[in-house]
Amino acid sequence: MKAQRQSSDRISILPQDIIEKILTFMPIRDASRTSILSKKWRHCWKGMPKLVFDESLINVSSDIEEVKTYKLVITISHVLLLHRGPISELCICITDAFIKNEFDLIILHLSWSKNIKKFIFEVYRYGEYYKLPCSFLSLQGLEHLDLRCCEIEVPSMFNGFSMLKSLKFYEVNINATMLQRFLVSCPLLEEFTWIGQYVTDFRGENKFTFVDLFKCLPSVQVVNISGVYIEYFLAGVMSQKLPTSLVYLRVLVLEVCFHEQDQISSTLCVINSSPNLEKIKLKMVGLYVEQTLTALLDPQDYSGLKLDHLKELEITSFHNYAPEMEFLKLVIAKAHVLEKARIELCTFVSVDKENKMLRDLLNLPFPRASPTARFIIENEAN
Repeated sequence: MKAQRQSSDRISILPQDIIEKILTFMPIRDASRTSILSKKWRHCWKGMPKLVFDESLINVSSDIEEVKTYKLVITISHVLLLHRGPISELCICITDAFIKNEFDLIILHLSWSKNIKKFIFEVYRYGEYYKLPCSFLSLQGLEHLDLRCCEIEVPSMFNGFSMLKSLKFYEVNINATMLQRFLVSCPLLEEFTWIGQYVTDFRGENKFTFVDLFKCLPSVQVVNISGVYIEYFLAGVMSQKLPTSLVYLRVLVLEVCFHEQDQISSTLCVINSSPNLEKIKLKMVGLYVEQTLTALLDPQDYSGLKLDHLKELEITSFHNYAPEMEFLKLVIAKAHVLEKARIELCTFVSVDKENKMLRDLLNLPFPRASPTARFIIENEAN
């Protein structure tokens, strides 16, 4: 009977790497309790290459924030201290946590490892941002970094993340000088996401423009930038092309406001400098006063614009105002291989204006570069 029970336990006889792979799909809290399943599994979790710590770790009966934080820190510290194998992926996402210096010790412990390739970090409580300690900058093996609701200070002697390929900032507090210092130190960066950023010192002596930003991203393939402070570095770019061509850029996602000349020119400057763009996605933002708007875009100024690889165009919150329409017509005229154009109208765009827009697009004074492209026009309310 004993031999029969052992032979029926097919999971326990799997190779160690397969068992660890199975454990990666379990919350770390449950994975560390695998001894209740099999003695062979008792210490398997200690070699897991992927660790995820989330809010489920602080589901305790106490309503006192300090108690929750204490239990959280003890749990994370316990797992990290007992962990024996290399950690390649680490995720710490705790919301509504009482932020204390205990997290500094956790990051200090992690900084001794050179094996972490992917790091997702968010420790947030409403009204508070966690300031990353200097030891965080010692994670030199990082290839993917996702930071949320943090503050960063980058020293002048920062050596950079030489292996970093993907960087995502969500509500990260950093000033312009340090942002530039950070990006310059990541020469292999291919994907850059910058959302809801609170960046200071953009308008004074340390003004940071699109030219400055993309100088720091020579190998970037995907850019996603949006947030209420985007205009701080969009302003002031009036040239038609950047000093260096963005030959690797394939996907551009921006949140822009087209009621100002500098924001139109900034957007077109980047597009005109990206000869291999395959997808453009724009969200139109800002307060509009239709009576004061004029056609700020002259297509003749961009007669040399080439969009030979653009296959997809998406514009959301489209107001159907003159500058937006001129931009749309320009792209349609230049995109020779365009396959799909999706335009999502603002809720306040009337049916009459929507019909007029359709007529304008159908009766362009010039032939569409890609006559087979599909046009999808929707309303935000749908």
